[in-house]
Amino acid sequence: MDKSSENPEEDRVSLQSDGKMQANGVVKEALGVLQTFRRSIRRPAEKSPRSPNRKESKVTSRAESESPSSLPPASPSLSAGSPAASPLKTRGGFFQKKEEDLTDMTQHKRKPLARSKTDPNMSKLTDSILKKGSSIRRSLRFPSKKENDKVARQEPPAAEALPEMGEEKETDMEEMEELYTLPEIPHTPLSVMQINKLIEMEVLEEAHLNLLAMRLEFLKEQQQTGDDSPMELAKKEKDLALLYTDLRKKICTIVCDSNSFPARNKALLVHVARIIQEEEKRAEEPGGLPDSWMEAWREAVSQGVQVKVNGVHLEKKEQNSSWLAVHLGLLGKTIVEDLENVKRELRWSYPPSFKVFSTYVKSYHRIVGQHLRKLEPQVTELKDLYALLDWILNKYKSEKIMGSFSLQPDMAEESADLHLQEGFLKQLLEKYCCKVKEDMSALLDRVIELEHETVWKDKTEPQREDNLLLSLFPMDIWTAVQGKVDHSGKLDPDLVKKVIVSCLQELKSFPRKFETQFKCHCGALQPQPLWTDYHITYINSFQALQEHMAAYQDSCPQEVEGFKREIKGLIVRLMEVLEEQFKEDVKPFLRRMMTRKWLTNDDDFKQLDGHIQRLSHHCESMRPPHVEEFASRLHYHVVKEYVGQLMKNNYSCRNRKHEKAAAKINEQWNKLSDLFDDMKSSHEWLHHVGHDLSTIIGQNNKADIKDHLQPLVEHYPDFSKKHLVAVLYFRGLQRGREHHLILQKLTALRKEVGSTSTERGQVLFGDMQVTANTDCLSNLPFSCFSFLQTHS
Repeated sequence: MDKSSENPEEDRVSLQSDGKMQANGVVKEALGVLQTFRRSIRRPAEKSPRSPNRKESKVTSRAESESPSSLPPASPSLSAGSPAASPLKTRGGFFQKKEEDLTDMTQHKRKPLARSKTDPNMSKLTDSILKKGSSIRRSLRFPSKKENDKVARQEPPAAEALPEMGEEKETDMEEMEELYTLPEIPHTPLSVMQINKLIEMEVLEEAHLNLLAMRLEFLKEQQQTGDDSPMELAKKEKDLALLYTDLRKKICTIVCDSNSFPARNKALLVHVARIIQEEEKRAEEPGGLPDSWMEAWREAVSQGVQVKVNGVHLEKKEQNSSWLAVHLGLLGKTIVEDLENVKRELRWSYPPSFKVFSTYVKSYHRIVGQHLRKLEPQVTELKDLYALLDWILNKYKSEKIMGSFSLQPDMAEESADLHLQEGFLKQLLEKYCCKVKEDMSALLDRVIELEHETVWKDKTEPQREDNLLLSLFPMDIWTAVQGKVDHSGKLDPDLVKKVIVSCLQELKSFPRKFETQFKCHCGALQPQPLWTDYHITYINSFQALQEHMAAYQDSCPQEVEGFKREIKGLIVRLMEVLEEQFKEDVKPFLRRMMTRKWLTNDDDFKQLDGHIQRLSHHCESMRPPHVEEFASRLHYHVVKEYVGQLMKNNYSCRNRKHEKAAAKINEQWNKLSDLFDDMKSSHEWLHHVGHDLSTIIGQNNKADIKDHLQPLVEHYPDFSKKHLVAVLYFRGLQRGREHHLILQKLTALRKEVGSTSTERGQVLFGDMQVTANTDCLSNLPFSCFSFLQTHS
């Protein structure tokens, strides 16, 4: 019996020798096409992972799959031999009668395709049928409105049932069964070209079954022939490798596109999953690809994720200053939408072992990490670097992206951390600190520029706050530093200290830069009142800045102390300049104290008084504690110079002028003391010297002078004999018995008080220079005068 009589189903489409087709062949072909078309409509419902009866249709063995009750209708379509029962059949026998009417077409077992030995034109007809079948399959994957209407007219019951199915798909979603039954492998595979055509047309199930048949055929021939025909086996092995490679490429393309076109690839993914499962089982068998199909699938998922990430809009920073923040926002939105789609659609096309959602999440962790690494060289500004770090450390894990409520509860078991290249985050944090330092340097340079543009250039009066002269830049600087510290704290608590250190390091050089520019632009104003106001303004301002930075003492004590030293140095230099200017201003008037003109004219003291009053007015605008320090130093200088004129022996009072001089000293001293009290001088101990000296000078009886030395010695233990000689000279007492007795009294009092009671902080006379008396008789002992008198 020939082959055609043994397989009438195969040869029903073959041509007789007279070129005419048999009658029963025509009928069977027509019925076969109709049957194939109907089953191709039912197949998406039968294989849908959302089918409510999916679990009931699970098949675990070949014997069960071949039983009459569970055997699927034969079909050359993608789902031929599928173990899943149609959900349409389970709806109260909705299509039962139709199935019974077509028993002769649905209960026979699908026969494997075989190479025909008939006319060569048969191959063309076979191709035509395959094309027709693929056309029908493609129409199922890309239905148009017109095609949907046509199917509805041809199959009224199915059209009525499909909406009900759609509702169940949305409300009852289940993953594919892990176990499955492989459809019958054809005894004779199709040709290489035919299998390749099936792969191209995405008829993956049939293509794979024929590849398995070809693989079995290869193994059988290898066992039978051994090494007798290595060329033929090598050719077949090469064909297998090429076809498997094409199949894998096609599968990878489908998987890669699946998250972009979920509806189109949903049915195909079912076959993709089963092919991967089967190939993983046969991994040890010869004839397949050496590497893992699951790894290839994961790589395809990653490629799809890469396409999604690369598709996120990225503007040039020249076009939009917020280019990175916008891009990261769109990237986060893309991630959430894609994972929602995986959770809602894609995962139902795979068995649980694929861990689809987890695979996509891990792919996003890795691909996004690589994407950010490529973006990093473009990030050159601090705000963009902050946006990048904030997105990595905070937003990516937050409810905005990976912690999104829409991804729960699936994300609960997944890590929400990006997979960054080793050392990349550390590099970003270091770069952030460097950018903070650069940004701080630019800010401080801008502060000096603004001070020049708004104050120095136009000689603008400085601003006042609570009657204190104060510039705005300390608050601007502190606000900038605190803002950087706050932002760094949101990124990483360990970053805060590094940012503070970076800011303080840059601030350390700021006082000297500021001083240099201030001298350059305002040096010509000296000694105008505006020049003095500027100095006081910056004394106050830098003191305020130091107080602001003291808040970081606990975090960075070394850096804060270094900054404080620089601030203190600047304030001291500013105060010294003011002090030197004041000394220079009052020097000519102090030099004329205790002279003949002074005794008869008050002009010099009035000038001195005027300068002190003006300085006192300026000091009202200076912040404590510098105002007390400044006033005290000037107080000491004026007292020392005023009293020091007594030590120069410029004038000696005669003819009772000492009384007028004493009264004048007392009066002027009261004024000076009041002025320096108003300036908040802390040197109250200087108030006694004027009154003590005026008391000594004003004594009419020379003998009474020694009785008034004790207060002076007690108040100023450094008051020495040479100082008393100078005072007595001004008093008009230059020699004689009383002069000697007064000096002796001083010596005794100094011994009583003791030199140890002198505090270095209260030294006055010790710093005064005394002009040597050129009168050779002034220091002679009293016995010498007696001797001279007796022999005269």
